[in-house]
Amino acid sequence: MTSTSTSTDALARFGHALSDPTRTRVLLALRDAPAYPGDLAESFGVSRQAMSNHLTCLRGCGLVVAVPEGRRTRYELSDARLGHALGDLLDLVLVVDPACCGGEDGVTS
Repeated sequence: MTSTSTSTDALARFGHALSDPTRTRVLLALRDAPAYPGDLAESFGVSRQAMSNHLTCLRGCGLVVAVPEGRRTRYELSDARLGHALGDLLDLVLVVDPACCGGEDGVTS
């Protein structure tokens, strides 16, 4: 069963999707062009099963769609505006406290 999200729910789902580095990389890759799961898995050095799980999460969050192409399935952002939103987020410069909000993983930008 699918449903339309409220604005706050949609933002929470977007935040959840971005909370994982691999899912973030997938969204950024799909911002540039549609891709196939096997190609994404190879690019990011993860198993096909792990990539499938990430894509399932992103699909469930409403951020990507699966487009059947014969025996293969291509993934793309569900809305072009997501690509623009990701670009806007990339342009942000934040001053962060590395000890706050799980910053112990060493992710920096």
